[in-house]
Amino acid sequence: MRDQEIVRLFLERDERGIDELMKQYGSLIRYIIRPIVPDSEDAEECFADVIMRIWDKIGLYDAKKSSLTVWITAVARNTALSFAKGLRRSPDSGEIPQNTSSGGMTPEEAVIQRERQAKLEAAIRSLSGTDKILFYRRYYYMQSLKQIAAETGMTLKSVESRLYRLKQKLKDEMGR
Repeated sequence: MRDQEIVRLFLERDERGIDELMKQYGSLIRYIIRPIVPDSEDAEECFADVIMRIWDKIGLYDAKKSSLTVWITAVARNTALSFAKGLRRSPDSGEIPQNTSSGGMTPEEAVIQRERQAKLEAAIRSLSGTDKILFYRRYYYMQSLKQIAAETGMTLKSVESRLYRLKQKLKDEMGR
C-alpha cells in the first residue's frame, strides 16, 4: 500500500491503516526503537506508543515538508527518547531529586540555547556525507559502534576514529 493510502486511512480513523503501517513500517520503527529502549518488553510497549502517537498526530504530517518515512522516523525516535527518559525516572520513590530546578530556563538561557543549537546545526550541515551519516547514526539514532560498522562496511576501529575526529571538529567549530 502506498503512503498516501496509509495517511488517508489514518485520517479517516480506519484501523486498517494501523495494520498497513505495521506491515510497511513496523521493522523500521523497531529498528529505531531498539538502541534507545534495549529491553524487549519495554521496546514493545514503546512500539505501541509510537503507533498510537502516529495515530493521534497524523494530522500534523505534511507531505510537502517530508516523506512519510522521515516523519515516522522522527516520531519513533522522539517517542522512544521520551519513553526511555520515563524509564530512568524512579516512579517508585516519592522523592524529588535534589538537583532539579524549580522552573524552566530564563529568557537569556533560552536565547543562548537557540544560538548554540543553530551553530551546531550549521556545523553538522557542513560535514561530509559520510561524516554526517556517522553522526546521525551514532548520536541521533543512538546506534552502537558495532552496528554502524556492520551496516556501513567500515571496520569498528575506523568508525571509532572517525567519530572521535568528528567530535573534535564539532567541538572546535562550537568553540569548545
